Amino acid sequence: MNLPNKITLTRIFMIPVFVLLFYLDVMDGWNYLIAAIVFVLAAATDALDGHIARSRGLVTNLGKFLDPIADKVLVSTALILLLTRGWVFEVDFFAGWGLIVAGICVAVILARELIVSGFRMIAAGRGIVLAADKLGKLKTTFQDVAVALILAGMSFLTGQAGVVIVAVGVFCFYVCTLLTVLSGVNYIVKNRQVLREESPSAGKEDGEAQG
Repeated sequence: MNLPNKITLTRIFMIPVFVLLFYLDVMDGWNYLIAAIVFVLAAATDALDGHIARSRGLVTNLGKFLDPIADKVLVSTALILLLTRGWVFEVDFFAGWGLIVAGICVAVILARELIVSGFRMIAAGRGIVLAADKLGKLKTTFQDVAVALILAGMSFLTGQAGVVIVAVGVFCFYVCTLLTVLSGVNYIVKNRQVLREESPSAGKEDGEAQG
């Protein structure tokens, strides 16, 4: 197993540590800050393993399989865990509807990931390579920043600084949700040839040519 894949596996192994820290309430709230640090470190390995794999020519099928799974499981876990602490989303703007809005946003984010994953599977089956777009990368950035800020702010909610940090994190979370929808639609529209049916005659001609 090469270095990028080992880094990816490290990210996967950090997920249960992150979950444990999140629920370790005996630390009087400091567990959220430590969980935020673990999340940031885990998220940072996503860029690191990809850079090493590409720059050193170490891209493997195992890496292509593990990397997106590790990234999606990490983020999905973080978002679902935050919903179990729904009070963090109850900002004044939504007047009691914060948790419902946050739940809808998380559902939209997870649905988008499932749809795009299925789309990529179809593309891979047809031998089409789909590159990540700028909107998707921007979405990921806002997503990671939102989770990190909300988690960090949860450790300081007794003070004004913590409230501000969480508020900024929640704002980034809603921006991330908007970017999730836009990037998902853009990704599919830009690569809509993946969904086009192949001509039966073309397939027959290809078979005859190969024969």
